Amino acid sequence: MAFARTVLPALLSLALTGVPAVLPGVPAVLPGVPAVLPDAAAAAAVPYDGQVRHESALFDVKATGHAAAQEFTVDGARLSRVSVWLGSGAATGTVTAQVRRVRSDAGSAIASATLDLAALGGAGAGWVEFPLGDADVTAGGTYYLFVQATTAENKPVAWYGTQQDVPGSLTSWNYDRAYWGGWHAYDTGRLAFHVNPTGGERCGETEPCYVPAWALAARTAGLLSNAVATEAVLPSFAVGASYVDGSNVLRLPSGRWRYLPDGAAESAVVEADDPGALAQIEESRAWLAGGRVPGAGTEQRAAVERSLLSMRALLKPNGAFAAGWSPPWEYSWPRDGAFAAAAFAVTGHDEEAYRILEYDARTQRADGTWEARTTLDGSGPPDARKWQLDGNGWVPWATWQWYRAAPAAGRDERLRELYPMVRAAADFAARSLGPDGLPPASPDYWELDTATANIGTAAPLLAGLNASADLAARLGSGGDAERWAAASRRLSAGIAASFAPLGYQRTVDGKHGRDSAVAFMAPPFNTAPPGLGEALDSTHRALLLPNGGVSPGNDPDFSWGSYAWTASTSFFALAWAGTGEQAKADRVLDWVLSKRNGLGELPETVNGAGLPSSVAPLGWTDALVVLTAQALQGSPQPTPPAPAPAPAGR
Repeated sequence: MAFARTVLPALLSLALTGVPAVLPGVPAVLPGVPAVLPDAAAAAAVPYDGQVRHESALFDVKATGHAAAQEFTVDGARLSRVSVWLGSGAATGTVTAQVRRVRSDAGSAIASATLDLAALGGAGAGWVEFPLGDADVTAGGTYYLFVQATTAENKPVAWYGTQQDVPGSLTSWNYDRAYWGGWHAYDTGRLAFHVNPTGGERCGETEPCYVPAWALAARTAGLLSNAVATEAVLPSFAVGASYVDGSNVLRLPSGRWRYLPDGAAESAVVEADDPGALAQIEESRAWLAGGRVPGAGTEQRAAVERSLLSMRALLKPNGAFAAGWSPPWEYSWPRDGAFAAAAFAVTGHDEEAYRILEYDARTQRADGTWEARTTLDGSGPPDARKWQLDGNGWVPWATWQWYRAAPAAGRDERLRELYPMVRAAADFAARSLGPDGLPPASPDYWELDTATANIGTAAPLLAGLNASADLAARLGSGGDAERWAAASRRLSAGIAASFAPLGYQRTVDGKHGRDSAVAFMAPPFNTAPPGLGEALDSTHRALLLPNGGVSPGNDPDFSWGSYAWTASTSFFALAWAGTGEQAKADRVLDWVLSKRNGLGELPETVNGAGLPSSVAPLGWTDALVVLTAQALQGSPQPTPPAPAPAPAGR
């Protein structure tokens, strides 16, 4: 089974809805977990020291009136750790596991460990490992694994297992002082546990470690990649894990590594320092070293490094750039790809930037526009979603950014290969302008239609026309350059007349509120017009949410709820960095970086509680963080030059 699809229905149900109430002797069953019993002959061949099934919340173990125990035998002489499958509705308190010689006698304990629920992340579910040091046991001897929780919250803490017969297992025991008057034996119910778990028995390999419920607000938590295939790291398997520095190889809580081997479509768990994984680590570190990792200080550089590696993992060999790695995001948007191309270019990764632009050239429609998004094989759109005109600005802008950063040797020849795409895009953009100098209504980056022209389309088109005119001039195509410069002047005048008086609100009719796309009027997209500083400030104030981020806009006809969008928030960091407002840019970038998840990935959204949600990473936010860090280091991307005013009489 692919790692990205290893979702435990019981875990998700529990974490999202809370632990079900547990009645004495009446297990709560969570549906959806297949009944897979251990082989009877194999179980009888060795002492019974654990079982993995956990579809039922068998016993509440909350002190002082509740506990549970499971008899087991061991086949070794040492005891280093035990693990149990717990579900907790309580966010605070402790859980203690003891190995006892006598079930009801705490004085007979030979090993004990206590863990803090808050340190585990609060309410949640999954395997909890208790370190027991190195206790002596007698091979073949019978012991009792005793578990009890203490919490001030009136919520259950349950030890999960199965009601099915498990060959080779011994008796489980429920302690309920009020109902049973003490201990009660169960001949069928078997609690989920491991003694001295090793290999795939360790949590985080085939089954998750204890996952806090809040962590499941996100669909994905990270990426594994071998430069061809990509696999998502689910939040349920990211707990306690970390990337090996400079790579997309995941270090698991067990100490082993998970990675996507070259040529493979699914990940593998290997010992640390596995030669194949080491080779992949060395290759990704060499790739990073072949470019630049901007950032002021350790935290920023770490975030930028992770963003670059994540963007690389989202980039397919054919140049398609996936927005994220979960089914609704596994498509290539021209807009997202343009930002990624610009970020790759500014950090010295020329090949990746150019590959995205070549993909744009291949997927451009005959009329010079692009679909809203395409499938990653480049075969076309996945649905009938309406195309979006802003791509005609973003792609030429990204091409100009690539050109400015590309090695001088041979770049004109490579630009000529892309130039037909630029010409078709710029000509369509120029033809689209109406008598008022503005483009027609078109879905913006919100992917929602508007009745009148919107700033989320007009500003990128202005950047694209200026970029196209400059590229044409560099290639000696004077007629193209003048034609697009004239269109740029018309569009600039239209924006100044219609959007500027409204503070660059979303639409020219003023009916759709503020829009974070005001930042597209700032460098590195456009030279900031007079008054833009106040528009940026007032828009940021209007869109700021209690969690510290911003929503894309405050259109009264459409609500983004309490969710902040990291891309929209990052727009302001990049715009303020480009206009010299470093303190403001630093504050916003610090907030964005503070929302990285446990693997250091940047999420698409942050919910009202301030927690990462949706997908992580999001390639667009990754690119924005790279560009902002570069700008704050004193080396901002250039801005396509606006054309000189037309000669008098023209």
